[in-house]
Amino acid sequence: MKPILKKILTESQFARLRDAHLFYKTSKASQFISSGQTAGLKFASQARPMASAYYSLLSRQFQREERAVLSGLAKYHADLREDDANVFLMRRNVHRLEKGLTMRPRRPVFAKDYILETVNVYRKIVAEPSRSLETTGDSLNWGYDVLTAYFEAVAPDPVVDHAREVFEKCPPPDRSCAGSGKRIPYKRILDEHPVDYEQLKKLAIKRRSVRWFEQKAVPRELLDKAFTVAGLSPSACNRQPFRFLVFDDPETVEDVAALPGGTSGFKQNIPVMVVILGTLDAFYDEKDRHVPYIDGSLAAMSFALALETLGLGSCIFNWPDVDRHEIRATKVLGLKPYERPIFFMGVGYPEPEATVAYSQKRPLEVIREYNPPINRE
Repeated sequence: MKPILKKILTESQFARLRDAHLFYKTSKASQFISSGQTAGLKFASQARPMASAYYSLLSRQFQREERAVLSGLAKYHADLREDDANVFLMRRNVHRLEKGLTMRPRRPVFAKDYILETVNVYRKIVAEPSRSLETTGDSLNWGYDVLTAYFEAVAPDPVVDHAREVFEKCPPPDRSCAGSGKRIPYKRILDEHPVDYEQLKKLAIKRRSVRWFEQKAVPRELLDKAFTVAGLSPSACNRQPFRFLVFDDPETVEDVAALPGGTSGFKQNIPVMVVILGTLDAFYDEKDRHVPYIDGSLAAMSFALALETLGLGSCIFNWPDVDRHEIRATKVLGLKPYERPIFFMGVGYPEPEATVAYSQKRPLEVIREYNPPINRE
């Protein structure tokens, strides 16, 4: 409505309408209506059926998320039905095998319910890597090493023995990128500390949202270094259901920078725009629908800190779930139905004379609570 009003009203008319709206928001009539809305929301939240009815009949806020989740589920299961070459399934199951290998004490036989599934999906992908995203061979070598370690560790069992026979018939992955070591669970070096606490704290303090950048290109090799660190972030079952879309062409940057809110007044100053994109086709069940947002955010934080070590700054732009903005982003970025923007980042060399917000953080005693009471009933 706001963009339409700006087009049909003069600037002074729009300003008067805006001021009238601000006065109305503090009026008794507005407060009365707001109280009624609050009561209605409380009533609808009392039970699941009422909450479902509210969002089915009175609000469309979750419709795009529902469609995205269903589209992701459809693609995940279609990939399995057509050729079993679902790379997310392989990554999840290989990581599950790793966790079984690290258990103390380790069970003599484990993973019986999914080992044949794991071997089959590995077999399909290693036979034709181009059918998946894992064309570099790194993940296939990881899968090969973990499966080898698994079959060496488990005791004889009919299901496991059959899976072993299938695995032994698989063509080996390209070992040219594997290096000399095996990609299997290992002991951490306990006394090795690449950075100490004070260095990490200084880095966290130094990282602040930069909104004014030098007008010079950012070398892609520096961005890739930061993305490499981002890729080392934790993710649920190591599926990494996210991608980084990078825009460094000036004309394209301007189009992408106009998508999120919060860029008004300085979007023309941003050298690089990064879209953190979540993909919902990595999951077989609705219960994991929030994982792309969590995993993508973890990776983005590592990316932001890595940028600081390279002399670069960043600004993260919030991406609230606003339907018209989602529609616009889907069109501009050419997204699939199961892909959703998590948020956007501006990246570049900080302008030396520009200032950044102090951004006082909440005190430690507010964000941390030891041993809060729990209900054991």
